Amino acid sequence: MARNKQPARFVEIYTQKTPGISKVLVDMATGVNYFFHSESDGYGGAGGLTPLLNPDGSPVITPPEMFMTPQ
Repeated sequence: MARNKQPARFVEIYTQKTPGISKVLVDMATGVNYFFHSESDGYGGAGGLTPLLNPDGSPVITPPEMFMTPQ
């Protein structure tokens, strides 16, 4: 039985690999941007996740429509 593949909830829009690994992710349901950092490139390293904030303290929002492919 085939299952309907759901689109990814999070999209990685930026990665930097020195030192450790840092990523910016966008939640496709809300548009909220998150910063993730891990001290190691693999699994099991100490890491953290936090929303990115504008100068006024509100979350950085990227409209999910920016990631839609034109049809």
